[in-house]
Amino acid sequence: MNALLYLTTVLIWGTTWIAIHFQLGSTPVLTSVFFRFALAGSLLLPILLLCRRLQPTRTVDHLFFLLQGACLFSLNFICFYNAAQYVASGVISVVFSAATLYNAFNSWLIWKEKPAGRVYVAGAVGVLGLTLLFWRELGVNSLSTEALVGLGLAAVGAYFFSLGNMISVRHSRQGLTPLTSNAFAMLYGAAILLTLIWVSDTPIVWDERPEYLYSLLYLAIPGTIVGFTAYLMLVSRIGANNAAYATVLFPVVALSLSSVYEGYEWDGMNIAGLVLVLSGNLILQGSVDKIRKFWRARGGVAANPHSP
Repeated sequence: MNALLYLTTVLIWGTTWIAIHFQLGSTPVLTSVFFRFALAGSLLLPILLLCRRLQPTRTVDHLFFLLQGACLFSLNFICFYNAAQYVASGVISVVFSAATLYNAFNSWLIWKEKPAGRVYVAGAVGVLGLTLLFWRELGVNSLSTEALVGLGLAAVGAYFFSLGNMISVRHSRQGLTPLTSNAFAMLYGAAILLTLIWVSDTPIVWDERPEYLYSLLYLAIPGTIVGFTAYLMLVSRIGANNAAYATVLFPVVALSLSSVYEGYEWDGMNIAGLVLVLSGNLILQGSVDKIRKFWRARGGVAANPHSP
């Protein structure tokens, strides 16, 4: 089950980058993000009510749903979309992969859980791998004021995402499922976005292009309802530190699609980066130790022919 959730998260979030590309147009970013989470929450909550899957909640739970909506379904995306105005999307993906390290730090700071050493090693290897994958994009941006602003916004967005992970850990400890918490948090996130639209006097306009509608539906349903639910279920099952490595893997999916649809070219540098990203995943899951034990066992059998 964990493998299925992990694969679902990586594949869905890896493909949302293409859909986000089609959202850029005549509709302001703030409005497009509002459409996405308002639609997702408006679909998910009634479905849970009709299926009688919505759990009973308390007032204090809704305060945390509001915080989750701010961290996962509004403020983080505002940071990422605005960062894209200053630096390339590949650079943002590299910064976003730092969520693995943010989660390790926040788990210790908030929940007093000391992460295993392999979490830090896997996170560092994964970030290095993504840096090599996007080395050309990183090289294009000099350390100008605009580049620093973009990097800062991406880092803040990744930290908001990590805080949302910590809130999800709280929900799971209280027996709340990701479906229930997401349904409310998405609507709270949409309310926050609507407030920001009103305060900033951002126009609510609709892009008439068919691809805008199709990409919005994809982002709202698979990208948000399915993707975030799968990811937060993973957080509740294997912990925020392990689940966050999906943020290192899904840019690899996006990069693969880019090579097909946008002419991304592979070379020795980004192939080495891909190998490092996959190696980091093996380290995180403890597969290296399992492989070592396997070969040690094989060696023991070979050394003792009378072993059963």
